[in-house]
Amino acid sequence: FGLAQVVQLAAVLRCATVNCGPYQWVAVMSSYCFDESWSCAFSSIPPFMFAGLGVALALGLSVIGAAWGIFLTGSSIMGAAIKAPRIRSKNLVSIIFCEAVAIYGVIMAIIMANKMQGSEEFAVPAEPKGWQAQVVTAGYCLFAVGLSVGFSNLFCGVCVGITGSGCALADAQKPDMFVKMLVIEIFGSALGLFGVIVGIIQANAGQFPEHKLQ
Repeated sequence: FGLAQVVQLAAVLRCATVNCGPYQWVAVMSSYCFDESWSCAFSSIPPFMFAGLGVALALGLSVIGAAWGIFLTGSSIMGAAIKAPRIRSKNLVSIIFCEAVAIYGVIMAIIMANKMQGSEEFAVPAEPKGWQAQVVTAGYCLFAVGLSVGFSNLFCGVCVGITGSGCALADAQKPDMFVKMLVIEIFGSALGLFGVIVGIIQANAGQFPEHKLQ
């Protein structure tokens, strides 16, 4: 328990005494513990970084989910098609469903990137106001959109891939199972669409200011 911790504790006690607001708490903590606490380092990240991470998560996790699903479904189709070549054509529907997951991520990444506007460089203030508050809010909002869309599409891709794999194997053994399994696959594919719909609604709140507000 060194001098740095003593100074930090004194600043926290002082802020508690004068009833600091939430942004002032962040300012006080980040002024003394940015090199010792992950929470302090997290609070000092610029909102543009959060927005960029949101775009990366929306696109990256969606592509991972699509690739994972295609890997699972494609390997099963190729293996089962050795004994039942007739399944090769109609089971490509499963591959299309997996690819749609990546398309969802691309669409959302484009929407999110178009919302990002240039602004003056600034350090995260203790109490954002005006255009700075709008920039901070937009950055956090787009980061949340990236998490929502990215994880929704990731799990959607895995779901469709596993279901499509089972569909190919079942179709190879019993052809009348294809339609039944395809219905289940359609419901699994809808999970990613739910994430896209909610992400678009969320993204409407993340609007960067086009001009500096006073």
